[in-house]
Order: sequence, then structure tokens, then C-alpha cells
Amino acid sequence: DIPMALEFGVRDRVAYLTLNRPEALNAFDPETLRELAEAWAQVRDNDDIWVAVVRGAGDRAFSTGMDLKKTIPQQSGAARLLNTQRLQRLEQGIGLTKPVVAAIHGYCLGGGLTLALACDLRIASEDATFGLPEIKHGVFPTQGATWRLPRQVPWAIAMELLVMGDSIDARRAHEVGLVNRVVPRSRLDASVDEVVGRLLALPPLTMRAVKESALRALETGLNETLLSRALHTTGDAREGVKAFAEKRPPAFTGE
Repeated sequence: DIPMALEFGVRDRVAYLTLNRPEALNAFDPETLRELAEAWAQVRDNDDIWVAVVRGAGDRAFSTGMDLKKTIPQQSGAARLLNTQRLQRLEQGIGLTKPVVAAIHGYCLGGGLTLALACDLRIASEDATFGLPEIKHGVFPTQGATWRLPRQVPWAIAMELLVMGDSIDARRAHEVGLVNRVVPRSRLDASVDEVVGRLLALPPLTMRAVKESALRALETGLNETLLSRALHTTGDAREGVKAFAEKRPPAFTGE
């Protein structure tokens, strides 16, 4: 049997979403994105779910983001620019008002970091690494990265990750407010359980109203879609993905 790209289960009013492609460092392929969207809808619509937890399977990663070999399309030109529904967005449905906790270990890169940014509370293990390396591959960091990150960490730190493609460790992520707490790897699950327990002890309807008010205050009209679609048709984007697949440094030309 082919394993699900996302494991979904509910226990004691908590939904657990586990990215389940450990052999690919839990990178997002189209199946993962589709199953994530379906899972968020279940979390939203099931009144017995009060809290959601997102985590990654395996020992090495929360998620390394988009699986470039599977998600960078071959379509180009105007048709591609207008085909805005070709891929599900990884945060589709995550605007829900129930609190979402990210349990982060290992690599949390690209779309993996963007997914974590869309969560409300983030608990990281000491071995976690955070970054947005898309620019190094000539790819625009989509899924909300360009507007979520500058709202959550100081501008200079956001530019360090977005524009330079740098990575930071868990300690630095905590210093700049990217994560709530950093714990030893062996304590990650227990720490998440503690946070979830505290959330479950609070009045759920009030909690949802508070989160909804906060979300509305942050609403933006910015749409990354046209920018990202245009940039995916460039020679540098093709070269970045080709170099990634061939495991060599890319040679960008600005075209």
C-alpha cells in the first residue's frame, strides 16, 4: 500500500496532522497539498476539534518545503499566469480560528517554514534549522512567506532569510521571536502536549473569537500569485530547478 502523504487523526479534541514523506524530508508534493487542504477543512468543520498540531514524520525534518521536481510546472506564458488554481496552497484553510501548534524538529525550510509561520504557536527542538532558500534556486518564495515573515520577525531578520536565503538555528529563531520555545529533542512531544493541554483548558469559543479578531487585523490585499507565476517562467527559474535536480550550483544570468 502507498502511505498517505499526510497522516490525520483526532484524539481528545486535538487534530494531529503529520507530514508523512520522511524519505523526501517531508517535502510537499501535490498529494500532500491536497491532503493538507482536506485536513484543514475537517479541523474547521468538526466541532469536536478544539486544537490542531502539525508535525513531520521521521528523524530529519519538519519539512523542507516544496518538492521542486514535482511542483515546478512546465507550463509557461499567459496560460500559466492565469492558471491560479493549478496547485493547492499549503495554508489553504489554515485561516481557521482554532489554534494551531507546530511541533518543529530538524529542517524547517521553504514551504515548511511558511507552514510553520501560518501556525499560531511554535515549539522547536534544539536541532531545528529555519530558512527560505528558494532565492538560491531562482524561485520566488510563495505560500505567503513574503508577507507572513516580515510581520512576525524584525525586518532585517526577514530580509536575511527572504532575500539572502540564509538559515538560522533554533536558538536564534527563539531570540528573534520566530518560535515560542526551544526544548531538547527528547522533550518536544511532551512540551507540545503541555501547550495543547493549556489551550484545551481555555474557553474554545472565546479563543476562536480572539484569534479571528487578530486575523482580521492582519488581512492583506497583497497577492503573490502573479509575481511568482511570472518569475517561474524565467531562465533563472529553469536553471535553478535543473541545478537542484542535478545537485550542482546554479549559474544565474538575470534572464
